[in-house]
Amino acid sequence: MRKEDFSMKEKAMLQHAAAIHHRELLATTGVKLCGFTAALLPFCIGLFLFMRGSETFLVFGHSLQEFLFSGQWAPSDTASGGGQVGAAMFISGSLVICLLALLFALPVSLAAAIYMTEIASPSSRRHVQPFIELFTGIPSVIYGWIGLTVLIPFLRKFFTMPFGFSVLSASLVLATMIFPVITMMASDAMMAVPKSLRDAAYGLGATRWETIRTVVLPSARTGIFTGIVLGLARALGEALAVAMVVGQMKVFPTSLFLPATAMTTVIASDMGSAMEGGEYNAALWTLALLLFVISFILIFIIHHVGKKRLKGADQ
Repeated sequence: MRKEDFSMKEKAMLQHAAAIHHRELLATTGVKLCGFTAALLPFCIGLFLFMRGSETFLVFGHSLQEFLFSGQWAPSDTASGGGQVGAAMFISGSLVICLLALLFALPVSLAAAIYMTEIASPSSRRHVQPFIELFTGIPSVIYGWIGLTVLIPFLRKFFTMPFGFSVLSASLVLATMIFPVITMMASDAMMAVPKSLRDAAYGLGATRWETIRTVVLPSARTGIFTGIVLGLARALGEALAVAMVVGQMKVFPTSLFLPATAMTTVIASDMGSAMEGGEYNAALWTLALLLFVISFILIFIIHHVGKKRLKGADQ
């Protein structure tokens, strides 16, 4: 073969390698840009919420103490201000509804997770798990509609409630919505427990329930806690389903059987009618900022727990 043929082949190979390197560089740059944008977007949202939500304090002169702890909610729908922006009733409503939902959902979720990982046969698990995962894909309006047409009439008749719309109905609807989140996270955490730990417990004479109580649940507690925090974050951010069943009465949640409201519901119901640039609009943006801060704190807790889990595994 002639020397010119070798040089042409080498040149073609170099060109091909350069083209591959160019495509890889473009792909790497595109992936980095997408990752940077995805990481930057929450900070941009937080900055925007801070700019709009801080108007309650910087423009209209209200204090953080008044906003968090006062129950007087009567903001002016004008740019001159002069109203009251005590959001304590909405904050307490959200906390009570979400904590009750967690109280209802957690035992059922743990029981379902234990059944799928420790009791059910592989064939039964293959049928049960997709059914639970299906709950996560149901739109929130469906949960709210079922609560409105089935749950509220049942509660009104069973407890002889005057309204049916109540804190209890909102908590039950939210419990149904966060049930699959906690169940799947707890199930994954239990599945990750090494089989050798179970075998060691059985070898020492422990029964199945003793093994679950003393070995599986303590070993999976970090993943279970992560599921609880994610479920709580989902509950705090839900608006439509809660608004359809809670009654949206702007009062403190003094009874399980009486209507109340939450931060998300008042934002969803009043934001469209509040005047842009007015005190009422600014107060609603401050509620949105508070929800964002709470969500950020919950996510920080999840990451902190995850780091502790990794450190414990390395040690």
